[in-house]
Amino acid sequence: MTELLKPMTTVQPRARGQVRASFDAGRGVTRLATLRQAGSSSALFPRTASKSLQMVLTNTSGGVTGGDRFLNDISMTGGAVTITTQAAERAYKAQPGQIGRIDTTLSVSGRGRLHWLPQETILFDGCNFSRRLSLEVSAGASALLVEPVVFGRSAMGEEVHSGAFSDQIDISIDKQVVFKDRTQLGGDIAAALGRPAVASGARAMAILVLVDDAVEVARDRLRPLLPETAGVSLVRDTVLVARFLATDAFELRKTLLPVIETLHGDQIPRPWMI
Repeated sequence: MTELLKPMTTVQPRARGQVRASFDAGRGVTRLATLRQAGSSSALFPRTASKSLQMVLTNTSGGVTGGDRFLNDISMTGGAVTITTQAAERAYKAQPGQIGRIDTTLSVSGRGRLHWLPQETILFDGCNFSRRLSLEVSAGASALLVEPVVFGRSAMGEEVHSGAFSDQIDISIDKQVVFKDRTQLGGDIAAALGRPAVASGARAMAILVLVDDAVEVARDRLRPLLPETAGVSLVRDTVLVARFLATDAFELRKTLLPVIETLHGDQIPRPWMI
């Protein structure tokens, strides 16, 4: 009887998800070469009038919390592929010592054009979330990536007063590292974002990177579109980086959408417009 009264230690189930895909081009048409999807991750391929093949990533677990692990591994040897997410990702409150992770590996070669355009990641109070993205581009190929982050839903009065967020981006061209970016926030994240040298009160941010031979032209086209809370510069002859701050997700999208349209040269993926 005494044994029955002892507190039980339970281990909550954790989500696992994986999408591995490769693409190539034959006779001018982008084709899916291989696809493996497992766990809570899956990929959809909607029919569109877009010039590029579109892939929509879904997370059937509804979000990410401590202990969850998700992996995306996508490569292409030609053609044009646009990848987005079905909805905004959500990083929920985590139990102590448990980290939710999303790791993404992208590679593009040949004359391929890869557009990595996920919707926002929304961080909730108490989250412990780590995100890592690695991009390898071969000479002659191009890539556009956008990573937006929202710190609580302002319309719901949410603030992230406790939590941890780690973000890592690594980009290489022909195996040579050309760009590294690191973001590390912890504790009272809302207070940190309030500091003038960090975000001056902004609750949404994004980084955009374009790897292309014509980045100077792209920079000049972008500058008239940017508000005072955004900036764009060339970090290499073929690498453009833009950063954005906004009061909330709505204002961030107002800035991002025309920028993405300008650089993408095609229709915005439909999930962004829903």
